[in-house]
Amino acid sequence: MNGQNGEATSDMRFPLGRFHWEEKGNEELRPVWIAGVKELPANLRKAIAGLSEEQLDTPYRPHGWTVRQVVHHLADSHMNSFIRFKLALTEAESVIKPYREEVWAELADSAGPVEASLQLLEALHERWGLLLAAMKPEEFGRTFFHPESRETVPLGKALAMYDWHGRHHTAHITALRGRMNG
Repeated sequence: MNGQNGEATSDMRFPLGRFHWEEKGNEELRPVWIAGVKELPANLRKAIAGLSEEQLDTPYRPHGWTVRQVVHHLADSHMNSFIRFKLALTEAESVIKPYREEVWAELADSAGPVEASLQLLEALHERWGLLLAAMKPEEFGRTFFHPESRETVPLGKALAMYDWHGRHHTAHITALRGRMNG
């Protein structure tokens, strides 16, 4: 499927496979990606439902982040993406500010209760969903420049990537649950 790999893999880093993008065919998949962005908070809440504090502090793979860090990372990452969308929609040549997600995951707030990040994701994705639903087809061609990767990213690709990103990290959690219960 364009922009998202739906096949499970045995690689615990990429349970859905790596993100894949093709330039063509985006119009048909765009509603699926928008729905994925809107559904992430509920899917994530379901994935962590009933986990104990000890389970939240379990890495999803050896040398990986804990479930708690993954939840907080999703809030951090998706806040940044929402801002990137707004910059690309309002600036002619938007240059985004990269951040070091691995360092952010080590900050004190990433060890805190997950409820704050779940609520943040719910509110953020409600707003993001409204923005995405109102965007004209040509606006998905607007871009931002990522100075680290030196890539100009169209919003259509960013949308597909963040749909995949949410499903990817939710799959980390559900795969760990499967291993803990199986």
